Amino acid sequence: MPDFKIHPLDLHFNYWPESIASFLVIGPEGPVLVETGPGSTLPTLLADLARHHVSPSDVRHVLVTHIHLDHAGASGWWAQQGATVHVHRFGAKHLIDPSKLLSSAQRIYGDMTDRLWGGIIPVPPDRVHPLQDGDPIQAGGLTFVALDTPGHARHHMAYGLGDVAFTGDMAGIRLPGRAHIQVPTVPPEFDLEDWKASLERVRAWGFARIYLTHFGPVDEVEVHLTTAAALLAEYAERVRQEMVRGATRGEIIQQVVEWEADNQNREGSCAQGEATQTGFGSISTYVDGIMRYWNKRLELPPGR
Repeated sequence: MPDFKIHPLDLHFNYWPESIASFLVIGPEGPVLVETGPGSTLPTLLADLARHHVSPSDVRHVLVTHIHLDHAGASGWWAQQGATVHVHRFGAKHLIDPSKLLSSAQRIYGDMTDRLWGGIIPVPPDRVHPLQDGDPIQAGGLTFVALDTPGHARHHMAYGLGDVAFTGDMAGIRLPGRAHIQVPTVPPEFDLEDWKASLERVRAWGFARIYLTHFGPVDEVEVHLTTAAALLAEYAERVRQEMVRGATRGEIIQQVVEWEADNQNREGSCAQGEATQTGFGSISTYVDGIMRYWNKRLELPPGR
């Protein structure tokens, strides 16, 4: 029997149930938090922790899969409470100085930034543990293993714990009530080959269960990862073909929206008009990430 218990905590981001999770891991020496969520959801997270009889001062270790605000936005607050924040070495500097994270969010969300994401507090350098691939993390009397899993972002880690893993965004998004998986191919760091290798790496570990930040546990691990890899390849290839054909960004977005709607309708998981929206953002954002990737690799006419 495992010597830990995992509690997925629903952060109700923007009043949206089961969209962002944090994971409370209870080990033999205390609690560990995987994913902080954004600062805007801290009250919900603290209430959930209290229901499990966990106070902020009890949490000495926080693991974040990457530094995007829906995963690590509240890291600075937890560091203020005395927790060590474990993060990919490439992401550590942006938690210590989150000015680029904040300016990026403000460019995208404008006046809605504070309401959606809350405040972003710097993490003191002595509270950051930068991780290399394969590093063990001793926390709560448990040993987590950091797995470098780029593709969605260069600063992405998955965390193995026995026969389970916390996969952040690299295993995709599967929101409750939808059979359909989505792969968030957002700019600027989407990399098709890296992501395919990351999916294969996690598959090869043979985990019995994975935990998606968006959202919750998946027991059909092999099927899930295989499906995510196929979708990733098909998304990228469809966009590549349209770019080679000379389609505009708007035309490519429309093509992908129609394809996404067909996929979701076949699975009975798409309400009318829903296919233009993804777990976080829009299909246009996902297309932008793929177009950026191919623009670095293809010789295309300017201005498309």
